[in-house]
Amino acid sequence: MEKYSYFEIEKQTQALYKEKGSKFIAYSFIVKNELEVKNCIDKLKKIEHSARHFCYAYCINADKSITRFNDDGEPANSAGKPILGQITAYNLTNVLIVVVRYFGGTKLGVGGLINAYKTAAKESINKTKIITKHIQDVFEITFEYDELNFVMRVQKELDLKIIHQKLEINCEITFSVNKNISNIALSKWNKNHKLKIKRIEIN
Repeated sequence: MEKYSYFEIEKQTQALYKEKGSKFIAYSFIVKNELEVKNCIDKLKKIEHSARHFCYAYCINADKSITRFNDDGEPANSAGKPILGQITAYNLTNVLIVVVRYFGGTKLGVGGLINAYKTAAKESINKTKIITKHIQDVFEITFEYDELNFVMRVQKELDLKIIHQKLEINCEITFSVNKNISNIALSKWNKNHKLKIKRIEIN
C-alpha cells in the first residue's frame, strides 16, 4: 500500500526560531513543479526584502524524483541540507521549505546554523497536518448506453471517482482510480467485452 501513497503538508505555514539575535523565519509551501518553487521564493524575497539569506529545500512528485537544496551563501551544507533533512524525516513530497535569516550580529558557527535551520524547518512542518495522498490511474471507458448499469455498478462497488462523463447513446466516463485497486477495476471492466477501456497518461 505504501508504494501507492505519499505524504504532503495540508496547508502553507510560517514559523519563527530565534538564536543569539538572529531570526530564522521558516515558510512551508505546497508545490507541484519547479516553476512554483521559483515563484514562491521570488514572492518571499519581496516580502522579506531586507533578509540576508533565503535558504531552502524542496521535494516534488509522488516518487520524490526531484529533490534540491540551497544554502544561499551560508557555509556548505549548514542550511539547505538540514532543511531537506526535515522534509525527508517526515517523508514529505510536493513541499518547499524556505528559511529566511535575519542576522543578529553574533556568528552561530556551522553547528549552530545546522540546528537553527533544522529547528525552524521542523517547526513549520509541525504547524500543519500531514495528509496521505494516493497515486491515481486514470481510465476512459466508452460504451453504449445499455451498459451504463454495469459500469456504474463497478463504480459504486469500488467507490471510483468520476472525472468526466458524457451519457448519450454512446457514453464516455473517465474514472480516477487509486493505483492499488487499478487491477481490480480492470478485471471487473474486462468481464464486459462491450466496453472500450483506455488508460490516460497523467502528469
